[in-house]
Amino acid sequence: MPPRANECRHAALPLLLLFAFAVLPGCTSIGDLGRLNPEAVTDGIHDWIGEEAAHQAGVPASAYYLTDDERMLRDLAFPLIEPPYDRQRWDAVIYEYGINRSFRRKLWDPDPTAYYRHLQETPHRSAASRYNLLTDDIRNDIVRLEPFFAIAHRVIDLDRRREASMQHVVDLSPAERLNAQARIGENGLIVAWVQHSLTERCASYRFALEHLVVAEPQGVAADVDRVLTELQQQIAAYHLVPAPHLAAIPLAVAKR
Repeated sequence: MPPRANECRHAALPLLLLFAFAVLPGCTSIGDLGRLNPEAVTDGIHDWIGEEAAHQAGVPASAYYLTDDERMLRDLAFPLIEPPYDRQRWDAVIYEYGINRSFRRKLWDPDPTAYYRHLQETPHRSAASRYNLLTDDIRNDIVRLEPFFAIAHRVIDLDRRREASMQHVVDLSPAERLNAQARIGENGLIVAWVQHSLTERCASYRFALEHLVVAEPQGVAADVDRVLTELQQQIAAYHLVPAPHLAAIPLAVAKR
């Protein structure tokens, strides 16, 4: 995006958010099973995820435009790194756009006890409803895995081809090379972030289940345990990136 257009976009964003609060109280971009709600979003709502991943790794973000697949990767990553209990907040749209810095920091260092506290602090008609909510959140994550990792696999494959192609383009400028390498790094970091988040989320679900069994024992706990085990097994099967992998690139942000 040209610098001037980028400045205008950022300048207009607070006004767009104010309008969103006025006409869409309590709305979030995440609809059923993580699908985007087109009435509550603009293109690029989750673009910041790649920039945030690069920032946390201490490397530059790419100045290249996102491909459709790369944007979809970021859209599908968000509900897998956002705590499930934050999805229906009245100010969720602020989180969606990545404006809240404390929220961003929390995503990297999740509290394994927070989910259980949320279950206990939120009013429920019965203990069974707490188990039901836990089961629903786990199952929703299971459904989200396949779409995310399908697009992740495609993006990673295209990045491998991009790397191979770079070896044969003799007139590639240094800026072009740096931006391509930075984007490959961003994409890999997003996948690694989701994998880490899922592992941490399973730990929080396990903590909640174990403490629910002590506080409010129910026979349905065994069913919840089976669903959680299924989620853990699927996460292990989908594992794509063993560790964040970045090309050796300088920390100065490359310009197109």
